[in-house]
Amino acid sequence: MSQSIVCWADLEKAAVVRDPRFTAALHGVARGEVLEGTGVIVEQSAAGAGSGAVPVRQGRLPDMRGVGIAKGGTRRPEFRSCFRRWLVFLLSVLFGAAGLPDGAAAQTAFTLPAPAYGPMLSGSWTATLGAEGSWSPRFEGAKTGVVGALPLISIQRAGSAEGFRSSRDSNISVALLDFGGLRAGPAASFVWARKESSNAALKGLGDVNMAFELGGYVEYFPYDWLRLRNDTRAGLGGHQGVTSDFAADFILPVTPALTFSAGPRFTYASAGAVSPYFSIDAAQAALSGLDRFNAGGGAHRVGAGGQIRYNIDPRWEVHSYLEYGRLLGDASQSPLVAVRGSPNQTSVGVGASYSFDFQIR
Repeated sequence: MSQSIVCWADLEKAAVVRDPRFTAALHGVARGEVLEGTGVIVEQSAAGAGSGAVPVRQGRLPDMRGVGIAKGGTRRPEFRSCFRRWLVFLLSVLFGAAGLPDGAAAQTAFTLPAPAYGPMLSGSWTATLGAEGSWSPRFEGAKTGVVGALPLISIQRAGSAEGFRSSRDSNISVALLDFGGLRAGPAASFVWARKESSNAALKGLGDVNMAFELGGYVEYFPYDWLRLRNDTRAGLGGHQGVTSDFAADFILPVTPALTFSAGPRFTYASAGAVSPYFSIDAAQAALSGLDRFNAGGGAHRVGAGGQIRYNIDPRWEVHSYLEYGRLLGDASQSPLVAVRGSPNQTSVGVGASYSFDFQIR
């Protein structure tokens, strides 16, 4: 038994492809029926089956838009070719690859050479790349806000359940381990530099360089509607401490395309991650007029957040979020926060991302 699938390249052109993934995804689909939200129709159900239903189990239909052509038809317009090419270097660095082959694989956007450190990364992957703009406190502990932006990058095995992301997740994550409801892998985030000249509240405290945080994450879905996640990262640059973010998200699908989620947040931070931002030494006290203060680590922040996400199609999504957190411990007691700032920290933002498949041989 085989299915011939028509994958709409655009509104006017189509290309015939074959993919065994559909044998585990189609359920009761009649010949010529359009699969809602996918741009895919079944051209032929089974040999000699006419327009009857395809007798295979129900499952999540993989997206076939943008895949290479297996036979016949015409490739969809390469309007994303430049967008993809500049991502090749980033993916090559993440996976230890040196470049791209001359041709793309039939079922993926492109193929990377085998990594130098083993077969663990070989196979098909789905990359999600995007950006997020936000209004958030000018610096942690500030009572005024500023507009900023950060990249969003996540990578997981192709064919695994669709990933969920909240605004408190690391900016970069790769699911090297994927056991269905349990995922884990490396993660990274950024902490923007804090410039004394950017706000009057920082007068006399000097600059803190940008920090790059590198570590790992683990997330677990005990139920489809609940995600538990921890991101633990060590800092390089502006701070050399450790931060550990804990989050729970309750996920509510409002419609097939619209999802609402919300849940509590908690952050632990070591002294090395807190002191550069909240300690005040003798020289800083003399210049700023604030009391000397030695900030230590511990419970750092507690709060909650919510997000609305809309899937434009199986590749593109947009989202908006609201996050509230209250600083705890020494961070909240620092004169910078107690005298010139606020322990109440609120962020709002919007973002968008695009997902595509690639393969490592």
